[in-house]
Amino acid sequence: MSSSETHRIAVLAGDGIGPEVMREAVNVLDRISTRFGVTFRYDEQLVGGIAIDEKGTALPPETVAACEAAGAILFGSVGGPKWEKLPPAQQPERAALLPLRKHFGLFANLRPGVCFPSLTQASPVKQELIEGGFDVLCVRELTGDVYFGEPKFLGERDGERVAIDTMIYKQGEVERIAHVAFGAAMGRRRKVTSIDKANVLQNGVLWRETVNAVAKEYPDVTVEHLYVDNAAMQLIRRPREFDVVLAPNLFGDILSDEMAMIAGSLGMLSSASLGRAKDSGLHFGLYEPSGGTAPDIAGKGIANPIAQILSAAMMLRYSFGMEEAANAIDAAVKGVIDDGLRTGDIFSGSPGTTLVNTAAMGDAIAARL
Repeated sequence: MSSSETHRIAVLAGDGIGPEVMREAVNVLDRISTRFGVTFRYDEQLVGGIAIDEKGTALPPETVAACEAAGAILFGSVGGPKWEKLPPAQQPERAALLPLRKHFGLFANLRPGVCFPSLTQASPVKQELIEGGFDVLCVRELTGDVYFGEPKFLGERDGERVAIDTMIYKQGEVERIAHVAFGAAMGRRRKVTSIDKANVLQNGVLWRETVNAVAKEYPDVTVEHLYVDNAAMQLIRRPREFDVVLAPNLFGDILSDEMAMIAGSLGMLSSASLGRAKDSGLHFGLYEPSGGTAPDIAGKGIANPIAQILSAAMMLRYSFGMEEAANAIDAAVKGVIDDGLRTGDIFSGSPGTTLVNTAAMGDAIAARL
């Protein structure tokens, strides 16, 4: 890799613990810069609640412009109680994160649900069900379904309040996310579990029929279909039997958070929201932790920075083609966990473990690089 190579990153730390964990991710990227001879240019911009306070809008034009000029977006988290009384359309998540996904066509969300063998005691699931750890990838469609379907309505009809959200999918939307899932499975254990509610929803029928059609192009991949309610049970009952979980937007949102808790903590799990692949095979993407702003611990320096750091690793892998560097970060995180370092969310007091704060965890991971 040439030392003259430069990658521009829009850094949107956001609210709550966002700035604290983002600081550690940037420190790790700086260490990667030195080790691999590449330059990162960080363009830090406001987003979410802090942007509302300072700019009057959750997604200022200069933030969008910075994202457009960057090779990728490294995102923290947005929202919190301070802004919950705003009209729904003006609240940070609806007014910042969803518009960013739509603006950049980020239709594929990849959430790895990984439980390291040395961290199984942090999971609320019975140890015999997760012995040896597990590795599940949730591939969630991100720009369709009930979140973006029209019409939407909240108001009065016939003398009472009525809310309408439209759940809609086009065949092409299902096809493109299915190809992402099957492509990912080809590099893993070659199994896709597709999630729907085809027994009661017409869009579930379309989803299942379309996934089956795409599956014919991947004869080496095994496909199973689960209704979403059954999937929620089976993820707890047999998490090690899942490989790639393919889900519509709403169901994927819920199941991926369940996967996170089975793995031990939202603070451990990264995510990537990707657009269509370029000719190079790389993607423009938005990379963020799976958890939220955690306002109850914001400012205390005790948040787990691992999800943000692993999100940076996913950015190196999918947007910049730096596979070796991404693997180095993944290995450093695993090494630190194996050494017994724990932030509060994953600390159980087990022998050989040490409770550390945000900065100490970030420093330990950077030191391993």
